[in-house]
Amino acid sequence: MTKKLQVQNLTKIFGRRIPRAQELLKEGKKKAEILEQTGATVGVSDASFDVDEGEIFVIMGLSGSGKSTMIRMINRLIEPTSGSIKIDGQDLTQLSKKELLDVRRTKMSMVFQGFALFPNRSILDNTAYGLEIKGVDRDTRRKKAHDALELVGLHGYDNQLPTQLSGGMQQRVGLARALANDSEILLMDEAFSALDPLNRKDMQDELLDLQENLHKTIVFISHDLNEALRIGDRIMIMKDGEVIQTGTPEEILTQPADEYVERFIEDVDRTKVLTAENVMIRPNTVNIEKDGPRIAIRRMQENEISSVYVVNNKREFVGLVDARHAMDLIKKGEKKLDSIVETDIPTTSPDTPITEIMDQISSTPFPYAVVDDNNHLLGIIIRGAVLGAISGNEVTVDE
Repeated sequence: MTKKLQVQNLTKIFGRRIPRAQELLKEGKKKAEILEQTGATVGVSDASFDVDEGEIFVIMGLSGSGKSTMIRMINRLIEPTSGSIKIDGQDLTQLSKKELLDVRRTKMSMVFQGFALFPNRSILDNTAYGLEIKGVDRDTRRKKAHDALELVGLHGYDNQLPTQLSGGMQQRVGLARALANDSEILLMDEAFSALDPLNRKDMQDELLDLQENLHKTIVFISHDLNEALRIGDRIMIMKDGEVIQTGTPEEILTQPADEYVERFIEDVDRTKVLTAENVMIRPNTVNIEKDGPRIAIRRMQENEISSVYVVNNKREFVGLVDARHAMDLIKKGEKKLDSIVETDIPTTSPDTPITEIMDQISSTPFPYAVVDDNNHLLGIIIRGAVLGAISGNEVTVDE
C-alpha cells in the first residue's frame, strides 16, 4: 500500500518550561508527572504512525488522550513541538506559511463536529465556500458544490439556509463542503458526535458508501469505540498523549495490547466486528482420495469427536463423514468413503461477519465450513468457539 501520511515522533507540549518537559519525556516520565514537575501539559508524546492511501484511519481515545491535538497538528492548526508530518513524502513541519496554505487548499479538508456553517449563506454557497477561497470561478464552484450535495443525499436543498435543516443534514453539508474541494485527505474531528444515535448511524453509513466510490484518505477522530470499529480500516488508540495500540478492528478486539485496551473493549458488541476467520478452529480431516472408513474412525477416536471433514488431494472441501455411517461401511467391508459423505454442509467465506450467520450457526446440525475462493477448507465454526470469541475468552471445545 502507498503511504499517504507518515507521522514520526510527533510531540506537542503546551505551557512553559517546554525544554525541561521534553527532557522528562525522554526519561520516560508520564503526563501527570511532567505536569506536576514543570506545569507543562503533554498533548501528544512521541507518536508515530502511517496512513495508507484510500483507508479510513480512526484515532480514538477518551477526553484528554491527545486525539484532537493530533489531528490539528496534521494540518498545523496546532504547531508541533517536535517530530515530522509527511504527506506524499513532503514534510509539513518544514513548510513556509504560504507553502502550508497551498497544501491545506489542495490536499486537505476538515470536517468539524460543530458543522461550522455560515447561517446567512445558502446550503449551496456554504458548500462552495472552500472553492471560493481558492479563487474558483462562480459557475464552476457552484456546479461542484451542487454535485457534492447530490453525493451526500441533499438533492433539492441548494437554496435552503442551515437553520432550515436538521442537525444530521447540516453535518452532510459539512461533508459535502469537504468533498467539493476534492481534497486527497479528509480530516474529520468528532464529525458525528453531536448527532443523535440514529442520525449518527446514517452518517456513518453515508461515509462508508461514499468511500466505496471516492477512495479518499480519511483520518477520523472519535471517542466511540463502536463507531471506530464500524468505519475504521485501522484504529489507533491513545491514552494520555501516547499511542497505545494500532491495528485493524479484529486485531484490537482479539489481541488487545494491554489492560487499558482490554477495559476499553470489554463492552463492545463483538458480533458486529468479528469475522468467520476470527472464530474458526482447525478441523480434523480425512482425504477422500486415499483414506477409508477405518482411518476416519481412528481420527474420530483420537480426537474424541463423532465426525470428520472430508477434503481431496488439493484440500478442496468435499463434505463430512459421521461415525455411524463409517462403522456401517466397515461392517460391509467397504474401503471407500464416497457413498457416505454428507455434502449438504453450510459454508462461508473467511471475511463473513459473524452477525450475518449467527442465527444459522445456532440452528444448523453441522458446524459451518470456512472455505476460500478456491473452495479450500480453512477451518470450521462451532458454537462454543463463537461464544468464546464474543465473550472475549478463548474456549476450548470439541467439534
